[in-house]
Amino acid sequence: MVRPTTPEHASNTKVSSSLLLLLPLLLFPSFAMSVSAAPCGDASAPVKPTTPLLSFLQRLQSAAFATLGPDGFDPKLYVDVPFKTDLAATEEAFARLPRPGGVIPVSNLERFLGDYFGEAGSDLVHAEPSDFVVEPEGFLPKVENPKVRAWALEVHSLWKNLSRRVSDEVRERPEQHTLLPLPWPGVVPGSRFREVYYWDSYWSIRGLLASKMYDTAKSIVNNLISLIEIYGYVLNGARTYYSNRSQPPLLSSMVFEIYMRTGDLAFVKKSLPSLLKEHSFWNSDIHKVIIQDLQGCKHSVSHYYAMWNKPRPESATIDEESASNLTSASQKENFYRQVASTAESGWDFSSRWMSNSSDLTTLATTSIIPVDLNAFIYKMELDIAFFAKLIGDNSTSEKFLAASKARQAAIRSIFWNSEMEQWLDYWLISKSNCEEVYQWEAHYQNRNIFASNFIPLWIETYNTDLCKDGTMVEKVLKSLQSSGLLHVAGIATSLSNTGEQWDFPNGWAPLQHMIVEGLTKSGSKEAKSVAEDIAIRWIRTNYAAYMKTGAMHEKYDVEACGKIGGGGEYKPQTGFGWSNGVVLAFLEEFGWPRDREIECQ
Repeated sequence: MVRPTTPEHASNTKVSSSLLLLLPLLLFPSFAMSVSAAPCGDASAPVKPTTPLLSFLQRLQSAAFATLGPDGFDPKLYVDVPFKTDLAATEEAFARLPRPGGVIPVSNLERFLGDYFGEAGSDLVHAEPSDFVVEPEGFLPKVENPKVRAWALEVHSLWKNLSRRVSDEVRERPEQHTLLPLPWPGVVPGSRFREVYYWDSYWSIRGLLASKMYDTAKSIVNNLISLIEIYGYVLNGARTYYSNRSQPPLLSSMVFEIYMRTGDLAFVKKSLPSLLKEHSFWNSDIHKVIIQDLQGCKHSVSHYYAMWNKPRPESATIDEESASNLTSASQKENFYRQVASTAESGWDFSSRWMSNSSDLTTLATTSIIPVDLNAFIYKMELDIAFFAKLIGDNSTSEKFLAASKARQAAIRSIFWNSEMEQWLDYWLISKSNCEEVYQWEAHYQNRNIFASNFIPLWIETYNTDLCKDGTMVEKVLKSLQSSGLLHVAGIATSLSNTGEQWDFPNGWAPLQHMIVEGLTKSGSKEAKSVAEDIAIRWIRTNYAAYMKTGAMHEKYDVEACGKIGGGGEYKPQTGFGWSNGVVLAFLEEFGWPRDREIECQ
């Protein structure tokens, strides 16, 4: 059994762990950190070159798709398999496979896969969490209903099922794996998501903190910090093929929540330099946009922008099919960049990013300034100011407090819509002369309703400046109540039923949590009452689905209690890290009285 490194001997493993994580970069220098400016057009915009290993695995993926067909085909499996021998020998054997009619027979493909590859995910092994207790002392004290408590303990026990560490083989032969050799054990989302993911980890940590698993929570953060130290940012996930993009930046929020539970100042001090690097990444030229408002004030805001213009390796066959009707190479490269940038947003995929909600090739994510991304960076700036002050670095604290105030002004000026009383994404004006500053125009706000329009409420967990006027909280609450997003089983992601998974009727745990927590901490009794009602509905639908299926799910259909979500480019997944975390966080916050029914009403 491998346990998380304890503080007493962490220094003994720091250098070796860092070197192991660095090995893929030494072997494949194209993955080294380089964040350069994004020009006006995408023709020479930054792209992270691929590796020979990934290029081969994509060829294998394409061949498998030709052999097996689209039914039940998961392209991610073929870029997750670990090699049993070196790449050259594997490529030679692959080239020798018979291809009558240009297609490898099923039996030959299966034999080849068995001879040259391990099972996808076999290079991650189970790691018993050292801080797991069957029923922790002080666990969910406000949950009085015995049925709910028994279920909550089952959800709590899922942390054991989702705990993993990188196998010794990855450390010894990193060139035979797409998996990155993270130094600490961690928690994976579940099912096809076999590796650690960035923004998922925040809600897993919220659940782990409710489960009193503080060491495991710190291990997750330490893994993400190790990625920043190598790449300059947290990757979308801990695979080489995710190195071209990040995900919504919530690392500072993870550190904040852990500190508030543990008071571990050394943990904060260790984390702060990496948070400064991450802030620089999200404010570098590839992500930064300057917009001048109607009063002539210039605001620096951020957008998603992946360093990639090819099919995503984990979904290459899907992306190639989606792009098949595009005629030119430049159109396809732009589409692939939009797809990867949408994956960086975490909302892959949604009508939110499309100019035509029925046509995925109209994705325009790099041309959209998202309200939630800027809210996350605003919170990062507040967190860094708070951490710096804690450790006595007053100059850094003042610098980031000023940055947070500037971001707050941008959120108010660029995104707030006083007519709808929501914060709206802003679509960039198409520029032909490449001027450096965009001029704000009201009609470029996206007036379609998404759950993300209410995410700035979440920042009020410990800062009341944005909504210090109580009447504004009431206005936003009424806007949410009349938005059409509230349903019997939670908050819908959007109002458009497009078949994409980040659209109606799906509800996602992170969106429920951020909006509910924001309302709860707003200071309004009415808002807190609405928040509790949403949380109750969400808990009930999770419970009902669990009782029917024996599993926690990645997403849920908010139209009916206990209904599992669907849509998107892969089958619905179980596990599931952030769903588990949000249920436990809600039960910790609101409890469950003995006489309240848990079954669907």
